[in-house]
Amino acid sequence: MSGIYIHIPFCKQACHYCDFHFSTQLKKKVPMLGALKKELELRKNELGGEMVDTIYFGGGTPSVLETDEINALIETIYDNYQCTEQPEITLEANPDDLSGNRVAQLSKSPINRLSIGVQSFFEEDLKLMNRAHDAAEARSCIEEAKSHFDNISIDLIYGIPGMIDKRWLENIETALSYDLPHVSSYALTVEPKTALKKFIDKGIMDDVDDEQAQRQFYMLLEQLENRGYINYEISNFGKPGYFSRNNTSYWKGKTYLGIGPSAHSFDGKIRGWNVANNTLYIKSLEHGELPMEKETLSVKDQYNEYVMTGLRTVWGVSENKIASDFGPMYLEYFRQHAQKYLDSGHLQLETENWVATKKGKFLVDGIASDLFMINLES
Repeated sequence: MSGIYIHIPFCKQACHYCDFHFSTQLKKKVPMLGALKKELELRKNELGGEMVDTIYFGGGTPSVLETDEINALIETIYDNYQCTEQPEITLEANPDDLSGNRVAQLSKSPINRLSIGVQSFFEEDLKLMNRAHDAAEARSCIEEAKSHFDNISIDLIYGIPGMIDKRWLENIETALSYDLPHVSSYALTVEPKTALKKFIDKGIMDDVDDEQAQRQFYMLLEQLENRGYINYEISNFGKPGYFSRNNTSYWKGKTYLGIGPSAHSFDGKIRGWNVANNTLYIKSLEHGELPMEKETLSVKDQYNEYVMTGLRTVWGVSENKIASDFGPMYLEYFRQHAQKYLDSGHLQLETENWVATKKGKFLVDGIASDLFMINLES
């Protein structure tokens, strides 16, 4: 099974923390849609007949597209790729785009999963992040979505400067009150070249507090696990049967095509990425050229990527997979370097799988990087 990710590089306005590729100018939307369709057509043989099980519209803000425009892209996929009978088709959407009429329209389309960028249910947080929606829309859009969709996820952000633990707990409780099947939650990070970084550097805004973020992550973990959610990946919580098939395929190293400017593709050994420029992307496709660069990952790089993604998940890192895919030397290296985290209680060994403990979850990216193979040439 494989997946297709489509990057929609448009937003109504720029969130202060975002470093994804997007434009707030929609005047190139029509040629962009043509270029996306063209890329899908040009790359139809790359999956080698492998069935497409997930289609994911990300961005940017995919919900700025009209429903008919989304449907046309999905139709292009069905015309050029073999798809499973019921693929998971996710649309990332912002609350301000999800009016009652719009949700009803989407429910009649092939879209069967909504991922809603709520981020916070409080006005002060949304203004600080420069979100396009307000607190009332954050609440009302969920009610509208629930009336038409079963498979719904919302995003929440913790570690926001000025967001005390009490308000974060209220955010969690509000999210839980809707009894949604999936929640994704991320620590606010300060990325270079963002407005947030500039505000912090100028003293206009307080810096992110790592201790606050860690504390609020564990508040989230406790509250959601108590309500039956499984933390199947560090930033994702799903009820049984509602894990994101799209994201799970990424973490398990399955093949996916990334369509659109800045989108990445991966087949297990080769990674490709499109140019992060809307004008160049469109011009290349108009000339029938793919605006993509590629690199072949060494065995060492493949091992490092597996460790990074595996430790973030509930499935962990498999000793059998390391031995079979990378060789006994890699397994011995992993065991030697992972032992100290087993001794400290940050990792645990379940049969032959190394999994992050509750204590180790918030620190898992640093733990994974410490387990990378860095010296071996391969």
